[in-house]
Amino acid sequence: MPVITATQVIERPIDEVFATVADAANFHKWNPTITSARRLSDAEMTLGAKFEWKLRGFGTVVQEFGEFERNKCIRIVPHIRGLGGGHRFTFTKQGNATRIDHELAMLPTGWFRLLGPVMGVIGRRNLRDTMQALQKHLESP
Repeated sequence: MPVITATQVIERPIDEVFATVADAANFHKWNPTITSARRLSDAEMTLGAKFEWKLRGFGTVVQEFGEFERNKCIRIVPHIRGLGGGHRFTFTKQGNATRIDHELAMLPTGWFRLLGPVMGVIGRRNLRDTMQALQKHLESP
């Protein structure tokens, strides 16, 4: 499956937008693609931090911050057997707003390659729903 990219602008300061994405243990509070989330350690949410999500279409998945640069970039890497990739959020300040460039890679390996088209549909839908939910969560009064 190819990499899916999308861009959005959220009318909130970069610190606030970044903090929301960096708080991966609370994604389930605003993201409809995640029904539950929890930290797997007491460590600060930074590079290498691990957490667990119950993710629509995939079940319970351990996730890890594979990239983490404050107010610049976060890459969430799933630990799913037979699937590589991850979701990279790149943050750019635009006045009082924040631009987020999303890059979602779902790279099946082994026999999971047969599920590539299905994963593509799930990935596009989940990315769309995540973007809409993040926008609504941060911009709603």
